[in-house]
Amino acid sequence: MTDTRIHPYSGPAGGWGSARSLVRHVVGHDTPTVEGMRQLQRQNKVDGFACVSCSWAKPAEPHAVEFCENGAKATMWELDTGRADADFFAKHSVSELSTWADYDLEAQGRLVEPLRYDADTDRYVPIAWDEAFEIIGRELRALEPERVVFYASGRASLETSYMWALLARLYGNNNLPDSSNMCHESTSVGLPRSIGVPVGTVLLEDFAHCDCILSFGQNVGVNSPRMLHPLQDAARRGADIITFNPLYERGWERFTNPQEPLAMATGASTRISNAYFPVRAGGDLAVMHGIAKTLFALDDAAKADPSSERVLDVGFIETHTNGFEAFEQAVRAIEWADIERESGLTRADIEGVAAIYARAKASILIYGMGLTQHRHGVDNVRMICNLALMRGNVGRPGAGICPVRGHSNVQGQRTVGISEKPELVPLDRLDAQYGFTAPRTKGLDTVGTVEGVIDGSVHAFIGLGGNFVRAAPETAKLEAHWGQMALTVQIATKLNRSHLVCGRTALLLPCLGRIEKDVQRSGEQCVTIEDSTTCIHASFGTSAPASEQLRSEPAIVAGIARAWKPDDTRVPWQAWVDDYALVRDAIEQTYPDQFRDFNARLHTPGGFPRPVGARERRWETPSGKAEFHVPGRLCATGFDDVEGRFRLLTVRSNDQFNTTVYGYRDRFRGIEGTRRVVLMHEDDIAEAGLTAGEQIALVGDAEDGVERMVGGLRVVPYLVPRGCIAAYYPECNPLIPVAHHAIDSHVPAAKSVPVRISRRTDAPVPAGPSPD
Repeated sequence: MTDTRIHPYSGPAGGWGSARSLVRHVVGHDTPTVEGMRQLQRQNKVDGFACVSCSWAKPAEPHAVEFCENGAKATMWELDTGRADADFFAKHSVSELSTWADYDLEAQGRLVEPLRYDADTDRYVPIAWDEAFEIIGRELRALEPERVVFYASGRASLETSYMWALLARLYGNNNLPDSSNMCHESTSVGLPRSIGVPVGTVLLEDFAHCDCILSFGQNVGVNSPRMLHPLQDAARRGADIITFNPLYERGWERFTNPQEPLAMATGASTRISNAYFPVRAGGDLAVMHGIAKTLFALDDAAKADPSSERVLDVGFIETHTNGFEAFEQAVRAIEWADIERESGLTRADIEGVAAIYARAKASILIYGMGLTQHRHGVDNVRMICNLALMRGNVGRPGAGICPVRGHSNVQGQRTVGISEKPELVPLDRLDAQYGFTAPRTKGLDTVGTVEGVIDGSVHAFIGLGGNFVRAAPETAKLEAHWGQMALTVQIATKLNRSHLVCGRTALLLPCLGRIEKDVQRSGEQCVTIEDSTTCIHASFGTSAPASEQLRSEPAIVAGIARAWKPDDTRVPWQAWVDDYALVRDAIEQTYPDQFRDFNARLHTPGGFPRPVGARERRWETPSGKAEFHVPGRLCATGFDDVEGRFRLLTVRSNDQFNTTVYGYRDRFRGIEGTRRVVLMHEDDIAEAGLTAGEQIALVGDAEDGVERMVGGLRVVPYLVPRGCIAAYYPECNPLIPVAHHAIDSHVPAAKSVPVRISRRTDAPVPAGPSPD
């Protein structure tokens, strides 16, 4: 632990800052340094293991070191030699543990044996695996299927995810919320409507052929640092890289490659973005409309000059798209004054970007949760598609749409059936394959699950990893009602907050990590994941398991299934556990177009890509063409600006991945020793009558009659657009109403939450070090 320090950081992404952070975690407390270094050499390589944190692509020809700072933290976190065992839980009640910070809970080390919550002693106590499965099976048989939720975290493998989805449907529902519901579901809804596929069109090799990259709402240095390698290469060969993001994030500014000795010795860095624009939270729609409006103006000028080349890809638009005329009419009618007001940028700046985009031969359009996590997040996604379609930047080398996904297999889960939407799953094929009739009724997503827990219609929650209670919106109400459920089951490697909010019957089941050796009856097993570019990779664990009592995720899923229906022979659960290759055969049978020769292609360097129609300019839309879309608005927040209201962005620290907090050093933002901060523009601080260092509370301003507060936050002056503030996720999740989500996709709108600033001292204060 360190004392609180707020100080500007002037270094680049990577460099010695990254190297020092790596050393701190590799040789830190409860860290197996020698084994850790051995595993890091295998990370993200063929015949190695796929990183357990982000989902960025793995190159066919890996670097000598193919892990990033945060990936190394994730690896060392999983190899932790500390143990949260029976002695630990005997010493600490669940009520006591509930007051601990996220970091302190996970820092206790690995879970090592199955546990049952004992309400009489308020403690977790050991339980045998067979008894745990028997309890779950009995409870499931007593419950109505529509009242049970099967949640999946984004790190579960393709094999486990396929089994999990099948178990839920055999049980009788499509209640399969997953991590994607909280981040990129706006992508999964928006992209199919525009280009006919729910995934991006870019492959890793496209970065070597582009001459322009536009990035919207994505923090590369924290969320996908290995992506800095292709970005650095593109910048060095002269590609224009232009970034739009409310906060200046160091990864998009400068990068020193730790694998380049000369750069490390001299401190030299590569400028990544040649232009960076701090757009207002929710203002990306206005920016993209401004770019489109300028493209039309530039094309008008080109049409008037016979010697000029057209700016719009007219041939592509005429052959491959639908709805262009309505889109053009809407964009031309928008006034520049409105664009400037909503974006917070000048017309000249936006026109300059459009001119660069107009002359580029091949452009990649990148985006992250800064687009998806808004009330109108789906419109954001479809508008970025509009920009790509205007220039024909889909379905050719060096060009395409690149949503950067989060957790390591969050995209792959959806590929193999983790979805609450029955229309996305080949249910007829599953019916024939397993001899049952899968439910056709839409299931619960994350928002529906939160609502169901609060209103009492959800009676059981079975979680395949993750930290649902902490990650979801409407935290206070969710926790208050969680204990009313009949059954809660959590499958995990480490202790987290969700494990401390227990149903009437509550079980905590420890599983193998991806890095650990998984030996079943047929021998050592591997699992597979899908990266952010739709490439499938094998992952081989070789580290000794943290405990002999750990079971693999497939084995736990099979154990639950067999306990629920012991005599059901429709699915060869035990055979699948004995040999995961049989699960992959089953996946190929269900999805033959996506997983042809699945087992034969496991060792493909760089992974094998799934077929994506839009890459070949095949548009799987009702019209058979890519669709232009008219958003009908310039702001994605879904609420009005009024005096005293701020747009809150929840953000991640450099020392964090999703809800996992590795420490209290947000190096790039210069914040050390605490997470209880709110970042504000200095003029907003002065206008509100505040002072830097003062502790304040944030109060929800959703105007729905519900009081939501988070207190004990230190005011930190920061370069953020006026009217916008930033604070950490998940500490500020209690401020997000469950109803404040993206239209159609239901993604919690965590990048534009309406709040006010208060000096109230009765607001709940997040656990963790004080900002004093």
